[in-house]
Amino acid sequence: MGGHPDEVRAPEEWLTDVERERADRFRFPEDRACFVAAHLLARLCAAAALGGDPGELTLLQHCDVHGPGHGRPYLEQAPELGLSFSHTRGYVCAAAGRGKVGVDAERVPAGPLDEMLADRVLTARERALITGNDDLIRHWTRKEALIKRGELSLDRLGEGGDDLDGRHLLEWRAEPGIRVAVVADAPVRRLPIPRIG
Repeated sequence: MGGHPDEVRAPEEWLTDVERERADRFRFPEDRACFVAAHLLARLCAAAALGGDPGELTLLQHCDVHGPGHGRPYLEQAPELGLSFSHTRGYVCAAAGRGKVGVDAERVPAGPLDEMLADRVLTARERALITGNDDLIRHWTRKEALIKRGELSLDRLGEGGDDLDGRHLLEWRAEPGIRVAVVADAPVRRLPIPRIG
């Protein structure tokens, strides 16, 4: 699922105290709105996968370094469900399903190819084929989705992530200048954001 933060019409009461504390730290209202919408959308997406009530789902995250509110998201009620979300200013997305799931959304920068970023994140094979920022960000979102699946790390982007054999990929362009990629163990399809209430 993905769309503008305003399309995610779900109550903030669904958020945990940790999520609310993190949301309140954002300096700009637009960034706070994206954070909140992404966390609510993750519940809506997971509920669609589970056939349940999104208001009864508790989204948790824990990182050994940064503590609660960071790290790979999971549901208290269904920890085995693969769950991922992403947000960039003006756009949010989420994915849920069997096995590992990763989703990422990024804005495509205007102008000529960002050579420095391309050299840092692409494999030699990818770098030989990329000529513009749209293709660069298409590969970047795939790699970020793999990171969220636990299969790649930021310090090794230029060494891998160009082989998606055995995984399912769904990509789309959202609004002008936003790329989205979902990488999952099972076939994926895009669903509309449900209306609550």
